[in-house]
Amino acid sequence: MSRTIRGLDAEQRRAERREHLLDAALKLFAANGYLGTSIEQICTTAYIGTKSFYELFTSREECYVAVLRRTSDRLEERMVEAARQATGNERQEAPRLLATFVHALVDDPQVTRVTFGMASGISESVERERRANRRWAAGFLEQLWDAYDGPPADELRTVRHGVAIGLVGGMFDLISDWLLDADLTAEKQIEALIDDLTTFYITVRRGLTK
Repeated sequence: MSRTIRGLDAEQRRAERREHLLDAALKLFAANGYLGTSIEQICTTAYIGTKSFYELFTSREECYVAVLRRTSDRLEERMVEAARQATGNERQEAPRLLATFVHALVDDPQVTRVTFGMASGISESVERERRANRRWAAGFLEQLWDAYDGPPADELRTVRHGVAIGLVGGMFDLISDWLLDADLTAEKQIEALIDDLTTFYITVRRGLTK
């Protein structure tokens, strides 16, 4: 049997070390960029030895992907809960769901920088993670549309999926463009972004339901 230290067994201590490393990696990636952050810096910031790092991650790249995945997991949890609480029609709920989406990505500047500032072009595995996140978001939209419109005919399913992928990509691009001049502490700017995303969403949906 494994020893219990500070009330934690071996697996719980391993999970705790992993969270400390991801917290440190998020902080450093946001401050210094991917290329400007080393494994040694991550370990020093987390007060964890490099041996423990390599017990959890095979490389800096794998650690970076884990940071992205943790961010996307938290976003997905918030979006699913927001959708579960929906009571109105789509026109009424779209601004609230998009506000949840935006705040999950921009309320923490570290998350914003790591998600939008450097993920593109690092490696094939990082790009696959980015695309997996967008596919999840597209699937989330398709489930919403099924709930509001009913499932589409088989021949329209592929069309709806393509529209969802394009809509998600457009929303991420709108956020990236907004971030070039944004003050993340200015609530009015964030509200304006949500309004722009809502207008974009409704315009695309109007075309899809014609």
